Amino acid sequence: MSRQDDAIHSERDPLDIRLPMVEIFETVEGEGTRAGFPTVFVRLFGCNLRCVWCDTTYSYPPAKSAFTLSIQEIVEKVKAYKSKHICFTGGEPLLYGDRSALLLKALAEIEGIVDVHVETNGAIGLSPFLEAVPHNNVRYVMDYKLPDSGENDKMEVANFELLRPQDEIKFVIASDRDFDAAVKTLSDYPTQALPMFSPVWESMPPAKLVDRMLEAGLSGVKLNMQLHKIIWDPAKRGV
Repeated sequence: MSRQDDAIHSERDPLDIRLPMVEIFETVEGEGTRAGFPTVFVRLFGCNLRCVWCDTTYSYPPAKSAFTLSIQEIVEKVKAYKSKHICFTGGEPLLYGDRSALLLKALAEIEGIVDVHVETNGAIGLSPFLEAVPHNNVRYVMDYKLPDSGENDKMEVANFELLRPQDEIKFVIASDRDFDAAVKTLSDYPTQALPMFSPVWESMPPAKLVDRMLEAGLSGVKLNMQLHKIIWDPAKRGV
């Protein structure tokens, strides 16, 4: 986290720090171990990757941030909803270093919040965030990019040993090559986190992915289906 961030924090109340936003909304969590729970999504603008199958391209340039909010304003908007789960997402929500950590801490400390899961893309080291926000209700869902994403070479493999039993690793499987790469990655980098395989429906039908998981004996891997793309139009925002 940068000296510039440190300088900013020394000059103002951390809750006044502003972040570029895409949207804040309430729906049900669409995937992972908390799928189905009513959840408030806090989506920050900006991403350091450009995955070929990205479904949130509106969250990074050349699009522009819809608006900015202070951490205090974000917290107040989240508190206006009834959900006790928060999805901290993007883009890449950890892109802003200290600012991201301050917001994550503030979200975790909202009274009654039982779970804040951070959807991070695997290209940012998690150690500073685990140290800065040691709260028990914070989890990380690391979306490890496989070869077909075009961003596999950007992954921070050191994160695997940092992840804990409450954390998750998502592998988006677009092809047989991706499947084989995911299996090899899990073998090469042991982790306590729960691995999940998500199919790219257009090129890896869910039934085929299930067959491959069973053939490979992946009893410790969870199939991860995206409920929001089943319930609503896959292109619909704010759901």
